Amino acid sequence: MKQFPNIRIRPIEPTDDPMLARIIRETLAEFGANHPGTVYFDEATDHLSELFHEDSAAYFVAEVDGIMAGGGGIFPTKGLPDGTCELVKMYLLPFARGCGLGRELLEKCMQTAREKGFDQIYLETMPELKQALKLYEKMGFRYLCSAMGDSGHFGCDLHMIRAL
Repeated sequence: MKQFPNIRIRPIEPTDDPMLARIIRETLAEFGANHPGTVYFDEATDHLSELFHEDSAAYFVAEVDGIMAGGGGIFPTKGLPDGTCELVKMYLLPFARGCGLGRELLEKCMQTAREKGFDQIYLETMPELKQALKLYEKMGFRYLCSAMGDSGHFGCDLHMIRAL
């Protein structure tokens, strides 16, 4: 496993928006998951810092040696059951995968969700994102038979949930 001495996970800032949008779209394209009904075509992907101003939302940027490597967050998606938030827009560049950064970022999101009073975390994903699926499974997420809430991402056909 790769090791990085200087990993930093910090809250999103408005100046991060263009690079994060690029990371998200390039990652989806890399795995052939850049199809309609995903965040690839979501206009909010270009303005993440605005989206996460809501009190019960949070988005974190992961940096390795001062270089932005990706990010991930939580959001109170409309239509989810009380006490449930959604893990959203969690993507990492290739150089930052396989070193534990995804796990660290996911743990930060889950800790923040607990602090904000959530007791479950839900996510939507795609079979193309195999490495992410392995992480979610290792972190205790279980598969659901159908979507929850109203994310608008009909292109995501795998749904998972985990108690916090």
